[in-house]
Amino acid sequence: MNSPLKTLAFTVPPLIRKNTALIALSQSFTGAGMQLAYGLGPLMVYQLTGSAGLSGLSVALIGLSRFAVSYPIGKITDAYGRLPGIFFGLALALVGALTVGCSLIAGSIAIFVGGMLIFGMGMNASQQMRVAATDMYPPQMRARALGYVAMGSLLGLCLMPIMMTLSDRYAAGMGVDPLALPWFMVPVLIIGGMAIVRTVRPDPKHIGLNLKHYYPDYEAPKQQGSHAGAFSAWALLKKPRTLLAIVCNCAGQGNMSIVMVLTSLVLSHHGYTLTQISYSHAFHSAGMFAFTIPLGKMADRFGRGSIMYPGVGISVIGAGLVAFTPTYAMVTLGTFLVGLGWAGANVASTALLADETSTAERGRAIGLNDSFGGSMTVLTAVITGPLIEFYGLPSAGLTAVALACIPFFLLAGTMLRNGGRMP
Repeated sequence: MNSPLKTLAFTVPPLIRKNTALIALSQSFTGAGMQLAYGLGPLMVYQLTGSAGLSGLSVALIGLSRFAVSYPIGKITDAYGRLPGIFFGLALALVGALTVGCSLIAGSIAIFVGGMLIFGMGMNASQQMRVAATDMYPPQMRARALGYVAMGSLLGLCLMPIMMTLSDRYAAGMGVDPLALPWFMVPVLIIGGMAIVRTVRPDPKHIGLNLKHYYPDYEAPKQQGSHAGAFSAWALLKKPRTLLAIVCNCAGQGNMSIVMVLTSLVLSHHGYTLTQISYSHAFHSAGMFAFTIPLGKMADRFGRGSIMYPGVGISVIGAGLVAFTPTYAMVTLGTFLVGLGWAGANVASTALLADETSTAERGRAIGLNDSFGGSMTVLTAVITGPLIEFYGLPSAGLTAVALACIPFFLLAGTMLRNGGRMP
């Protein structure tokens, strides 16, 4: 897994450069909404229920929606192309955002649950943008292609604090809850993202099926995955390389979901404003997206494992800082490191799964990975609230650290069976 890919000098065609830029720009428009879900969700649940024990509900709903939608949407995009799945997801997200905003006006946790589920399913379905990116590039460039798309979310980092500042300043005068107003801004961004995706031509799946046409020097592997109708999740899990990639992704996702709940609650407990909390989450998101291009290039050059495992390790350090340090600066540093670690694990594991599957089954393979990540998010988000309420913040921090250590135990066991060799 640590062996680098064979290096070949490919020239990226202008059409693929344009499509990549359009997908990244769309991601920047739509990404701000997901940051609101993670950053404001725990505070909204607490306001609606008055229970710290339920503070992980919003993150759990995002995870549940990812678990429910990722594989089915992958199956759809494998059959009909990436763009229809992305459009469907963005439409769902638009409806969900409006519903979440209305839930605070109505003071209804039931409406909030329904809205967050719809919003989460939509946003997670639109993550087929990552599959679209891997379709358009040969294996030697796939990780950096993922980095280009993730980099688009940086604009969303700038938009979230702006939306929160506007909400802090104008919500009271408009008679709207400050936590609700940003959700009514999100649909404008989603519509912009849909308009941008509409200009992507041809469908990235078509490009993936005809890479030789776009890269004349490209030679497809003799055996790359299976045919569209023969995809087997069990076969993917039986292979040590792909199993470890999925486990690393789950560990990073579970660690991050705990930390996202902790960050909002810790800073709110110490009296920081919504704007300050949003800036802390912006640093977390900067860790997630600002370095994805160099991380992707390193994963392409040095191998997927050389980025995947250090990424999980960095997230361990970040979780400890969030849970066990009291100052704004240290908590923000911790949440940044968790984001950076997640970025390394996610980019490298997604690229590895793209390497191990054909274009015809790639949507389902990455969708399966996202579904496992979603199930981990549900589990960790559900237990985080009770851990905090009954045992305090340190217990949740220790849980986050423990989860992130699981891939290293699995890797050690695999290497022992392989005589010390990396899988």
